[in-house]
Amino acid sequence: MSKEFLYKYLQQGKGKVTTDSRKIQKGDVFFALKGDNFNGNLFAKDALEKGCSMVVIDEDILPKSKHVLRVENVLSFLQEIAILHRNSFNIPVIAIGGSNGKTTTKELLFYVLARKFRVHKTPGNFNNHIGVPLSILGINKDTEIAIIELGTNSLGEIAQLCQIAQPNFGLITNIGKEHLEGFGSLENIAKEESELFLWLHKNGGTAFVNGNDEWLMRMSRSLTNRIVFPEEYTWTIQNKKLMPKIEFTLNGISFFSDLMGDYNFQNIQFALGVGHYFKIELEEIQKGIAEYIPKNQRSQWVKWRNNDVLLDCYNANPSSMELAVHNFSQLHGNKILILGDMFELGKEEISEHQKIIDLCEKLDFKNVSLVGTRFGKCKHNYRHYPKTEMVKLLEMNTSSSFILVKGSRGMKLESLFSS
Repeated sequence: MSKEFLYKYLQQGKGKVTTDSRKIQKGDVFFALKGDNFNGNLFAKDALEKGCSMVVIDEDILPKSKHVLRVENVLSFLQEIAILHRNSFNIPVIAIGGSNGKTTTKELLFYVLARKFRVHKTPGNFNNHIGVPLSILGINKDTEIAIIELGTNSLGEIAQLCQIAQPNFGLITNIGKEHLEGFGSLENIAKEESELFLWLHKNGGTAFVNGNDEWLMRMSRSLTNRIVFPEEYTWTIQNKKLMPKIEFTLNGISFFSDLMGDYNFQNIQFALGVGHYFKIELEEIQKGIAEYIPKNQRSQWVKWRNNDVLLDCYNANPSSMELAVHNFSQLHGNKILILGDMFELGKEEISEHQKIIDLCEKLDFKNVSLVGTRFGKCKHNYRHYPKTEMVKLLEMNTSSSFILVKGSRGMKLESLFSS
């Protein structure tokens, strides 16, 4: 049985792709993926018993039948199926790369473009070698624009993901200190992210570029089709306010967003520019930006007792934490920082945490709580808790305060405000 046969089978609506044996519906096609801590082949029999019409495996654990497809490598086979699907349609596919803000920018673009088009977007943060093919396979015949998020933590991944997604439009949010353990340097991060621009250049695609970012301007200078914002705007941004929430005026139209800070304003500028490129009226762009409400601990404002809490702890790296702390310093009122460890920084681990502490001291933050063993190895005079579950909020004098909560996902800092 070939990949062409299976793809045709899927196109006929006889089943949909699934990789989670716990969420199977009758008729699904189960791809038995493997990872460091799981082996989908072990659940293939269970998937058939739950009603799967077919299972794709790469280990000899089930006898051959019309319901069992044995391949050399399930992941590679899934990616090949996704490429077949990508080659079956001719629509704008916008790829989003970058160190920080990919998911926020994806959501902003979705809400803006959806004012005029039927838009498919990467679900959640399905942005790796498994998530991207699944995202591509989610595009249906009614889709007019697709937005695909590209993530990476080592050299070579963006190039591979571009082969699958085959974007004809793309943007890089920024270049920051992400996954230093895998990349080793900021230069390597830039080299990896630039693979998106290289793909667009080789394949006649168009790049949307933040003209205020020197890294991105240098990386994109050889591109044939480059649209630079805000240079391409036919309007002027006025009355800009970044904290506690973003507000500004364009052509007499007032824009409001639940997002905060300059780094999120850059993400909004991409939404403005891409919406403008696809000829969406400014009033509709304004509605789309206002409609996006951050959630899942991504620049998410929540009320806790009589405090305003900014949950920005879905993930963190030195660049995003530095920006968050800088922006938070611009607020007026009682300010509290709860900062958790940043992961995957390799040999720069302690020095990067120390830089964040030094920044807090420079900006004269008084009420700071540091959480995690990495911060514990640094020099400071702030409160420190080795583990999240040891944090005592009552020690922080929280009353009518703004509270920033920032740290890597594994710190689970959001649990402090779950009750």
